[in-house]
Parts: sequence; structure tokens; C-alpha cells
Amino acid sequence: MNISDNTTALSSVSRGKKGVEGVIFDIKHYAIHDGPGIRQTVFLKGCPLSCWWCHNPESRDKEIFTYEKQETIDGRKLYYTETVGKNYGMVELLSGLEKDRIFFEESGGGVTFSGGEPLLQADFLLEALRQCRQREIHTCVDTTGFVSSSRMEEAARHTDLFLYDLKVMDDRLHQKYTGVSNVQILDNLQLIDSLGKEVWIRYPLIPGLNDDENNVFRMLDFLTRLTRKPPVQLLTYHKIGKHKYSRFGIPYKMKGVEEPSPEEIENIKKHFEDAGFEVSIGG
Repeated sequence: MNISDNTTALSSVSRGKKGVEGVIFDIKHYAIHDGPGIRQTVFLKGCPLSCWWCHNPESRDKEIFTYEKQETIDGRKLYYTETVGKNYGMVELLSGLEKDRIFFEESGGGVTFSGGEPLLQADFLLEALRQCRQREIHTCVDTTGFVSSSRMEEAARHTDLFLYDLKVMDDRLHQKYTGVSNVQILDNLQLIDSLGKEVWIRYPLIPGLNDDENNVFRMLDFLTRLTRKPPVQLLTYHKIGKHKYSRFGIPYKMKGVEEPSPEEIENIKKHFEDAGFEVSIGG
């Protein structure tokens, strides 16, 4: 698609989809851990889960908000307000993607829609996916899977790759640690598998919460019943987002939880590899 084609396409979006807006809290350029190649990762605001270990708690609420931030420079405390979230129209989003197109094409990359839960803003996400497909931009959706089956099926029609979170197999524990049931999540994973979509599993390893052998073996049993064995990414727990909880007035539930040791990670990795899965550590 040449420059004149891009301009025509964006003008068409402006005329036909002017009212489609989404709330985005971050855009990461040159991302290399959110799918194949060099990507632009678009973080949509809002999530129906409240995972204890979430490192982006500011993404949970779909609404834009401001807060007072403090910094100390040369011994002086400075206070200022910072806004979390911004309204994006489709033209603005697509214009930003076009600027990175050369990196997508050279590396086999594209755009990854993450969150929060991107499907919580389904109208905006689905239109963005359609527009990207028209422009031959590779699309990836990083999802919790906690959406209706009809929304998931609609998204699957326009998505090249799903990064699919799989956290806890026991429904009671899943509700405890994330605030929601995993029934719809597991059903949706089976759904997109039946549709022949490419899926990469993302398994966050949280010591003492979901890294026990019972959870690992139940996950292996479920995944081996899919039509294809998806690659598995082990995402190790870290404390990078700890300071955000006090900043945003959110209770912090991970006190005393330490990052997993290399030995623990390798042990779980071996379980998946022994079952025939391709495994990587990190995104």
C-alpha cells in the first residue's frame, strides 16, 4: 500500500467511523515480546479481572483519571498531576500504526492489542482489527479470555494471533486470585482453537499461588486436548508494579511473595517440554 492509498484509507475512516473511540493508557513502540517481529503494543484501558499480581493496576478502570505525583529533585519535593488514559479516535490510532509500518514489514511484526482486557472495548477493538486487516497489518490480541463467546468469535475473524492468558485451572482458586470464574475463559480457548486460530499460551508463574504441580498437570491435561499444541510462554512474577498500588489507593495482596528461582522455573518448563510443548521464558 503506497502513501496515497494510506491517505485515502484514513480519509475513509474519518468519514465513516468518526464516532468510534477507545481509551488507551499506553502505546509501546518497537515491542519485541508481544508477538512475532517488531510490534506496536496498544494498551486499552479497562479489565474485568483483578489479579492479585497485576503489574498494571491502573489499567483496571476503563475511565480516564488523574492523580498527584511526587518527585524529589535536588532535595526539593515537586508535585504535579498526571493523567492515566487518553481517548483515541480510529484515525489517530491508524496514523500512528502507519508510521511504524516499515518496521512491521521488515521484521514480520505488526500491532498487538493488550490491556487491561482489550475486548472490554469491543467496538473500538473490532473496528481497529478490521482496519488493520484491510491494510495488511498483522494483528495480535493479548486477552484474558473473559468475554462472551460471540465477542471472541467475532474478534477471531479479524485476528491473526491470540496471546491467551491461562492462570489457574481450579475455578474456586481462579475466583479467589482474579475475581472471576475461569469457565468462560476455558470455553473461549477451546472455541478459538476449533476455529483454527493461532494461539500462544501465556502462563504467569506466581509462587505459592499457581505454580504447584496440581495446577501445572491440570493445565497440561487441558492443553493436550486442543487440536494443536500451542507454544507456551512462562511469565515469571516480578515486583515492578508494587509501588503503583499505594499510589492509586489499591490494596496490595502480594506481600511476602518472592520471585521464582531459576530452578523452579526450569522445573515447570521441563514438565511442559516433556509433554511436547514448545516453551519459552518471558514474552
